[in-house]
Amino acid sequence: MYKLFKRIRQRFGISAPRMTVNTHVAWYWRWIGTLLLLSLSLVLAAWMYDAGRRFAGFDSAELTQERARLRESLARLEGEAARLREIANASESRLKIEQTAQAQLAGQTKALEEENNRLKEDLALFENLVPSDNRDDKVSIHRFKVERDALPGEYRYHLLVLKGGRRDREFLGSLQLVVEVQRDGKDAILVFPDPAEAGGGALRLRFKYFHRAEGIFRIPPGARLKTVRARVVENGSNEAIASQTANLS
Repeated sequence: MYKLFKRIRQRFGISAPRMTVNTHVAWYWRWIGTLLLLSLSLVLAAWMYDAGRRFAGFDSAELTQERARLRESLARLEGEAARLREIANASESRLKIEQTAQAQLAGQTKALEEENNRLKEDLALFENLVPSDNRDDKVSIHRFKVERDALPGEYRYHLLVLKGGRRDREFLGSLQLVVEVQRDGKDAILVFPDPAEAGGGALRLRFKYFHRAEGIFRIPPGARLKTVRARVVENGSNEAIASQTANLS
């Protein structure tokens, strides 16, 4: 009996073990509380971040205005660059046109200088000729030259035919070119103009004092030009009264 009483006393008395009472809270209330706490933490962190930026001298509104200003400046600079590119392209086009015009003028100047030099040579030649009514009506060829032209096998010639003696008498005759070429190791003679052509295969001459003749002749492909001889024949004769071999250049 004593033992039973002792056990009851130990269980429900002062020395009895302590009992903890926990209040039951639903799980959704716990989640709601957690979310509220997180939201407050985020708001507080954002406020502290913005306050720190302002304290350090950074303002989002000022940055937005600065970005807008920089965008406007960039757009203005891009427009200016496009305008300058257009001016540069136009200047380049004008420069090319001017360079082309200068090249054409240089070519024309060179041609005029060559013509001027040729006229000076003609004048010097005429000044050296002493007219005499007692001299025979002699015809002579001067400054006969042959040079390559633009196309392969094409040659340009020019010469001056002078008449001596009485200047009131007109000379009537013709000019013919006798060309010697070599082709496939064999020599051949070509006549220009071709005798088979209409007109008898000669260039007609009719002058009192002088006659300047120039033109182009072509040799067959693969042929090599050796000599070119000019012949002047008076009407009514088959013999050449003047001939000269060209200076090939």
